[in-house]
Amino acid sequence: MDELTLTFDRLPSDTFGQDSNGIRDTQHVLPFLSARMALPYYFPLRPVRSQLWMGAIWLGMALTPCILRTTLAADELRFNRDIRPILSEYCFACHGFDQSQREAGLRLDTESGAKATLESGKNAVVSKSPENSELLHRIFSEDEDEKMPPAEGGKSLSQDQKAKLKLWIEQGAAYEPHWAFSPIERPKIPQVEGSSDTTHPIDLFVRKKLLQVGLAPSPRAPAHTLLRRASLDLIGLPPTVDEVHAFEKDYAQRGIQAYQDAVDRYLERPAFGERWGRWWLDQARYADSNGYSIDAPREIWKYRDWVIESLNANLPFDQFTIEQLAGDLLPDASQSQKIATGFHRNTQINQEGGIDPEQFRIESVFDRVATTGTVFLGLSVGCAQCHNHKFDPISQKEYYEIFAFFNNQDEPTMKVYGKEENLPELREKLKDAEKALQTYIAEKMPAYRTWESKLTDEEKKKMAPNLRKALETEPEKRNQTQIR
Repeated sequence: MDELTLTFDRLPSDTFGQDSNGIRDTQHVLPFLSARMALPYYFPLRPVRSQLWMGAIWLGMALTPCILRTTLAADELRFNRDIRPILSEYCFACHGFDQSQREAGLRLDTESGAKATLESGKNAVVSKSPENSELLHRIFSEDEDEKMPPAEGGKSLSQDQKAKLKLWIEQGAAYEPHWAFSPIERPKIPQVEGSSDTTHPIDLFVRKKLLQVGLAPSPRAPAHTLLRRASLDLIGLPPTVDEVHAFEKDYAQRGIQAYQDAVDRYLERPAFGERWGRWWLDQARYADSNGYSIDAPREIWKYRDWVIESLNANLPFDQFTIEQLAGDLLPDASQSQKIATGFHRNTQINQEGGIDPEQFRIESVFDRVATTGTVFLGLSVGCAQCHNHKFDPISQKEYYEIFAFFNNQDEPTMKVYGKEENLPELREKLKDAEKALQTYIAEKMPAYRTWESKLTDEEKKKMAPNLRKALETEPEKRNQTQIR
């Protein structure tokens, strides 16, 4: 599974347009990052008071369960997988990105910060030297004045977590950038006993893990189950009984090729784009009304149709992205490419009386920045609206540099032309419809006259104003709208 992260120049540039395949050839997942809030622990580095405490610290470290150590040593620790979650939970609040909250000048979320020499002359992390790493001294300490995280925080590291940190430092204390900012690497396909040439590569990864934990793979699902899964996944509807019976016969004769053909048939259905377009439209905050209390309807459904048609046409993901962000700025932009920029016009519109238009124009700009950042960068950029982001790598200055792009946009109304129609034919159809309507009115008029003659004044008062006005008008003077 490939991941594409579309970035501004702060992020790796080689990820943009990395895969030229169509949207449905490879399942592209836009990463939506979540940063766990670290607890407010304080980690001030104070000098160790006695050699006795030093001895106690290293004795405790030496007595860490050997079974755990053997298990960890079997596979080299990864910073993002094994270490970052621990530091994020217990350390980053006071030793992370936020300079205003940083204690003792120590920053543990970057390699340079963690391995820098502090004012005390010590280093929190020294590669392959746990005995010289002040971080380990503090987390193994039993002195309440030195122990980290401090007791007042209400939590402490488990023995497993301490052992991981110690082993990580022994292995070199290698840092890794966040996975969202790292180039995508295709993993090596494992060789698994009992597999065949027809085994899907994903199944090999699953089978390898099952064998490691002593579990046997499940048998292949029956034909009707395979078809039901494909149908529900691709178009959101179960297959019909006739489709199931036909597929069972085909699958019995042609096996996996019958399944692949069934998947292709579902991909060709308009329902494919309708189902999967919904996920994108939700992220693009699409709606058929303006929001706020009035919530008046608006006509932006052409953008909705563009998303659906793009998925069904297998539009390459880079084009899908570019046309939404700046389709109107492309050379000789087509009507379709201009419609794609409706992505930016899905903001709420406040039509209440007494509002300040400039206020809500700015609100729309904020919304566009937040949505573009979330959808295309995978970053919760909104935090940087008021201060440097505490978790994602974006400063307040960078936020308003992005803001400036959207703050220079106009909001024109664009005329959208429908498909070419045969106007003479449509006029003939209209005449036929009008003629049929007049015939119907003439047929029903006697019954209508009888109903009208029996109406009481009280009944007329309960009717809508336009109906009362029609009834008060003499029959021969009523216009076509009143008659209908």
